Amino acid sequence: MRSVCTIPVRQATTSMLVLAGLLAWTAPVRAQGFGIGARLAWVKPDVDADVGSVRFVGGQMRLVSQRFGLEVALDRHSESFELLNQKVTETPIQASILMRLASGRVAPFLLGGPGWYRRKVEALDSAGDLSVSTTEFGWHAGAGLEILAGRHLGFHGDYRYTFLDFHGNKDGGFIGGLLPGHRGSMWTLGATVYF
Repeated sequence: MRSVCTIPVRQATTSMLVLAGLLAWTAPVRAQGFGIGARLAWVKPDVDADVGSVRFVGGQMRLVSQRFGLEVALDRHSESFELLNQKVTETPIQASILMRLASGRVAPFLLGGPGWYRRKVEALDSAGDLSVSTTEFGWHAGAGLEILAGRHLGFHGDYRYTFLDFHGNKDGGFIGGLLPGHRGSMWTLGATVYF
């Protein structure tokens, strides 16, 4: 089995340490809540072809305070292509810092962080283990809304741009040069049970 990883270990370690440091610095211990939940995601690549969204199923863990939080999410999508004799499985893992813009039962939030996007292609009918696995690294950012249905249950939805490109768009003029580009986007809807 061949595996390709396109993220330097140093970059991944630095990203996670910065996330953990920011969360520890901003969140008082008495106001934290831990939650586990399920979610659906609709992912759309940013391509010129007319391609629809692909649905992913997954879950998330959240550690939140009154203002800031950390979310780690894992989604999965698998599809078989009989004519090509292939099964493609995609598994994105995203770590996000959440910043709540308001407190109360209805709270808008901003989010962003690193993501690792794994894709595995394997043969359907094969005597041996014929598979290729790749992992890409990319940043994501977006905004969402969480509605607390009670003390221990929250529903959320958000929109995220994935694979942000901070190198600037040279042809987009002054404003286009300031805004990051992206290679896709995703909608997520989920529910979290807080303990």
